[in-house]
Amino acid sequence: GWCPLSPTGAQTTQLLVEPPWRPAVLWDLVTLTCQGSGTAGATTWYKDKDGERWWHEGHENFTVTKSGTYTCYRPGTGLSPPVRVSNDWLVLQVPARALLEGDTVTLRCRG
Repeated sequence: GWCPLSPTGAQTTQLLVEPPWRPAVLWDLVTLTCQGSGTAGATTWYKDKDGERWWHEGHENFTVTKSGTYTCYRPGTGLSPPVRVSNDWLVLQVPARALLEGDTVTLRCRG
C-alpha cells in the first residue's frame, strides 16, 4: 500500500513510494506518486541537488529509471520532502512511514 511520509492530514505535498520501503532501491522498480491539492496536471518533478526541473508533463506518478533524489511540486501545497532512490548493491531498509520511539519495526537487509 501507499505510505505517506508525513502525518496524515498535513496540508503538504506528499511523495509516496511503492514498494513502501526506504531507502528506495532502483532494482525494486520504484513508483513515485506526487500527492497534494490541485490538479495532477500541475505536477512538476525535480531530480537531484541542483533542483533542475526535468519533467513537467502533469503526470502525478511514474516508475523511476535512474537513481537520484526526487522531489515534486504541487500548487497549493508546495514542494514535497525529498526521496532518494539508490542503486546500491546492499541496503538496510525500514518501512516508508512515520516512525516513533518505541515502535516495533521490521528491518530488511537486501542485496
